[in-house]
This record gives sequence, C-alpha cells and structure tokens, in this order.
Amino acid sequence: MNHHLDPSTAADAAFPNRIPVTRDAIAAYVADSIAVKQAVLRDTAVLDAIGAVVRLCIEAFRRGNKVLVGGNGGSAADAQHLAAELVARFEYDRPGLPAISLSTDTSGMTAIGNDYGYEHLFARQIEALGKPGDLFIGITTSGNSKNVLKAFDSAAKLGITRIALCGSAGKAKEVAEHALCVPSTHTPRIQECHILIIHILCALLEENLFPEHKAPKPALP
Repeated sequence: MNHHLDPSTAADAAFPNRIPVTRDAIAAYVADSIAVKQAVLRDTAVLDAIGAVVRLCIEAFRRGNKVLVGGNGGSAADAQHLAAELVARFEYDRPGLPAISLSTDTSGMTAIGNDYGYEHLFARQIEALGKPGDLFIGITTSGNSKNVLKAFDSAAKLGITRIALCGSAGKAKEVAEHALCVPSTHTPRIQECHILIIHILCALLEENLFPEHKAPKPALP
C-alpha cells in the first residue's frame, strides 16, 4: 500500500477548511483581469485620454520640460516604474527622457512627512522641483489619496499640467486636467491596467520621439 499522499491531498488533510487552489480558481482571476482590460478597450474616453497624454508628454519633452510622478504603495512602485522606463529605456536604446519619481527619495520623503505631514509628501517636492510646463502624473487607485490631491493643487499654482492615473471613483479625476480612469473600483484590477497604460505611454513616446532609433523587427522565416 502506498502511504504517501500527493501534496494537495496532504494539504487538504492538514488544513480541512482551506480554499482549494485549483486551476479553475486561478483561471477566474485571469479572466477577471482580462474583463477589466476589455472594458478599457471598449472605453473610447480612456483611449482618447491616453492619446492626449502621449501628445502632452511629447510636447513637454521637446520644449525641455520633464515628467514628475507620484503615488502610494503599489502606485509608488508604478511611479518608479514609469520614471525608470523613461530615463533608461523601454524597448530600445535612445536618449533618456527627463522623469522623476517622487516616491523614491526616502530621506526627502521622511523629512517632509515628519516636518510637514504625509499629505504634503508630493506637493513639497513639486514646489521644489517643478517648473511651468512640466507634467505631474498622480497615481491613485482610490482617486482620493490626500497627498496626490494636494500635489494637484500645488501643480496648478505652478503651471504644471495635472494628469490622474486612477480608477472610476474618487476626486482625482475631477481636479486633474486629464484623467486616465480605469473603469473599475477593484484595486488589483486597476493596478494591472495602470501598468498596461504605463507601457502604452512608454511605447508611443519612444516611437514618436525617437523613430530613427527603433530597431527593425526581424523578418519572418
């Protein structure tokens, strides 16, 4: 007799109340993510807003301005991701583009949080680093992050264009001049679409600003 249990059976015996980790359960998460992306695909307002932001970025970079990006938690990681793709490269080698993540300087952030309060985290950096003609992209899945909303206020006073990368809820889309709103209120699905939108922005910026640097795709055999 074989007394060895397979891993799933052993886990069922040890944790009888656990939720089974099945292929169907995993597929349901994938399907849910795809459904939100399909909603983005059908939302012409979102697609047009993405195009408008690409054009704004092109104009800003050509006149010597920069992009500032900020967000909290997972959105802080997305802000860092976007800035890194612009400064370094996305799909091919080309000159770097000026972009700063406002979510990465721990000394600056803790000083601002300690001396002024967390809600001033991005506003203070915008006041120090921003200039008229720059762009600020505030990333907030809830649309209500206090430090992002306050950053929009500071950006408006300095003549910095305000762009929200958000979901369907919250105030960010109301105070930003341009809003890239994922049609969802579920944070994980919003974040997944934010990465998609960030990659679209980076790809279109590279293709439009540096077409001569794009490597030709290999011919099919």
